[in-house]
Amino acid sequence: MGYGRYIAAVAVHAAGYPLDRPYSYLLPQELYRTRLEGCRVIVPFGRGNRKRVGLIVSVSEAEPDACKGLKTILTVADPAPILDEEQMLLISWLRENTFCTYYDAIRTLLPSALQLRVQEHYELRRDPALVSDLSEDAVTLYGLLMRARSQKELDSILDAQNTPEKRRAAAELTEKGILSSGTDAQARVKGKKIRMVRLCGDAEGSHSITVKQQQVLTALREFGKLSEKELCYICGVTAAVIANLVKRGIAERYEVDPPEESAMPDAAEPLHQLSEEQQHVYDAVAPFLENDTPKCFLLRGVTGSGKTSVFEALIARTLELGKSVLMLLPEIGLTPQTMRRFQSRFGKRVAVVHSGLSLTERRRSYERAKSGDADVIIGTRSAVFTPVRNLGLIIMDEEGERSYKSDAAPRYDTIQVAKQRCKYHGAVLLPASATPTLESYYYAQKGIYELLEMKQRYGNAPLPAVETVDMTLERQEGNDSEFSRSLHDAIAENLERGEQSILLLNRRGYHTIISCASCNQPVYCEHCSVPMTFHKPDGNLHCHYCGAISRMPERCPTCGSEHLRRMGFGTQRLEDELSIRFPKARILRMDADTTGSRHAYEEGFEAFRRGEYDIMLGTQMIGKGLDFPNVTLVGVLSVDKALFSGDFRSYERTFGLITQVVGRGGRGGKPGRAILQTFLPDHYVLRLAARQDFERFALEEFAIRKTLLFPPFCDICVIGISGESLPEVQTAAQKFVDCMKEELAVRQQKLPLRVLGPVPFTYHKIGGKYRYRIIIKCKNTADFRQFLRDVLQNAGSVREIARVHVYADMNGTIGV
Repeated sequence: MGYGRYIAAVAVHAAGYPLDRPYSYLLPQELYRTRLEGCRVIVPFGRGNRKRVGLIVSVSEAEPDACKGLKTILTVADPAPILDEEQMLLISWLRENTFCTYYDAIRTLLPSALQLRVQEHYELRRDPALVSDLSEDAVTLYGLLMRARSQKELDSILDAQNTPEKRRAAAELTEKGILSSGTDAQARVKGKKIRMVRLCGDAEGSHSITVKQQQVLTALREFGKLSEKELCYICGVTAAVIANLVKRGIAERYEVDPPEESAMPDAAEPLHQLSEEQQHVYDAVAPFLENDTPKCFLLRGVTGSGKTSVFEALIARTLELGKSVLMLLPEIGLTPQTMRRFQSRFGKRVAVVHSGLSLTERRRSYERAKSGDADVIIGTRSAVFTPVRNLGLIIMDEEGERSYKSDAAPRYDTIQVAKQRCKYHGAVLLPASATPTLESYYYAQKGIYELLEMKQRYGNAPLPAVETVDMTLERQEGNDSEFSRSLHDAIAENLERGEQSILLLNRRGYHTIISCASCNQPVYCEHCSVPMTFHKPDGNLHCHYCGAISRMPERCPTCGSEHLRRMGFGTQRLEDELSIRFPKARILRMDADTTGSRHAYEEGFEAFRRGEYDIMLGTQMIGKGLDFPNVTLVGVLSVDKALFSGDFRSYERTFGLITQVVGRGGRGGKPGRAILQTFLPDHYVLRLAARQDFERFALEEFAIRKTLLFPPFCDICVIGISGESLPEVQTAAQKFVDCMKEELAVRQQKLPLRVLGPVPFTYHKIGGKYRYRIIIKCKNTADFRQFLRDVLQNAGSVREIARVHVYADMNGTIGV
């Protein structure tokens, strides 16, 4: 028997983790319709009944008594569900497995342009005669509102009524009909114009220029013009700093159209002939594309083995079957070259998704995928959530890269999300790399994944010959520079032959440390426990963690000494050194300081591919998946520090970085060579990386990890605690351990876990917040996740813990 009354379970935006659960709301008859699950609504929330966006999780018919006392949904914002069945399942999966809130998950699935913001507008009857019988607080508020000079100021005053007395006064005005309100929910869609900034006056003659304004002026003199967003990022300032310069006539803003999308040919080019190894991989995977049974492979192919050609063939077969493809890449910098190649093959069926796109562009790609207009989606980590129709294949290129793991809520691992999507669609998952994660390789060894290997370069081209140079001997023989004699001579030879070189130095800036000669203390960032890095272009010190910028001090901040030493060697200094050694060489530097724009990657790599530069130097972004036929020399200047980063994966990442960057050489028919400079020539990781011996490296690592109990032989969950007060963070961390002990004491089953800590992170202060961690070695089972959810929920009610931020990260980074 129907009751004609409906209750909706609603996940509410901005509810903290302890309060994050579906709340019951009465659904008015006039708002009811079928298929409301996945629609967004506006609801009153909390004691003050502030208007919040929510998502309907479920709708059920209810007896009249069950509806008593429930708040009512104000409006349904979507004419149809904004999230489909699979997306709703993914939200639940993310919430259970990454310990995030509902809206952390929703925000990840929906592009920003489709997310709603609530705007509450008020209207005031301006008649002094109305206040005759009001309370004193209501009269005071009415007088304040009468003095408001704009609608924005009126709204702002009422939004600030956050005490019980002020809320009662506002309610009294509403009850008397003096004040009325309305609520709008608007999508965050910005215009298609890009706001640019350039100099327009003589800044040299301007007085009272602040430090931050001077940083903006320096950047504009160097680059000429920049987008406002990019300028703020480079200088570490807010838009208000730029606005003040505009107001004074020193700089000006103007708008430009975004770059046109490149024309995409409709006709597909023929596929390249596959080699015997490539054909073997294709033949193993292709049959599983034709059924609806989920399947996971692992493709381990040496650098230059032609994995991309296999991807093309498999994508073409998937599309023939009427299915869609997700092609995932670890870096934005790899997207343009992959996009071009796949566009030439698949035309307008291709769409790109990554964080560098504008809001409008991301929304366009999202809607093309959801409608079926685009069925080949190329993108970075977040593209794994793209809602394509009839998914048939997910490819994860360079699967071993750490960028596939999110370090912000929700803290998901891309391959785990991909598995969920393949399970739902009955699709094939193909992670591929020359250096896959050791967890994936272990699962392949155990038969959980099917291992496919390509051990030869395409066309039987040889891998680059690797020479290891002991820099200790170089120092003993009087060479104090960052260039070994072998590397210097090899660069000179390459320049004479007209061949290109790549140099890897995984440190940005000019001098990496400014140290006091008296007390030996480095100059730290005032917001972080991290030494500042000197950048030559603006002559300032930069923090590479929080983005803070400060002037070079004249005295040591610790002891006051005037004797400061500039130490260390970054990419900016390397560029200067190369210019001195090889004055005729054309040098391209690629690091985070030169690629702030989303188009800078493509422009720089394309110019290098066309031969406009002889030497490309940079950080790890130049070592992944790039194909430059004329590169015959790769130099790795220093990776020793990466071996000791404080994380159990440091050896794995160092091995992968060396293997990948060495593999950039000798890919165009000419033999390649690589020179690895190190102070640790006998370290087994460097020796095995020089030999490109992944199997031996994996055996060594498995032995160590099994002994010390690290993944893949267990799971590791890191509990992070951060706050502005060090004593409060320390107390909260210990209280959290106490909460874990209490929860374990009341549970019937025993959980296999080991708890280490609490201890500070390697950098215990970042961005003005102190950070502690608790490391839990465990098994990532449903029982453990329920245990941890209960602890997180209960901890939210502990006064000492409520003052700090707490998060859980499963199998993330435990260092830094």
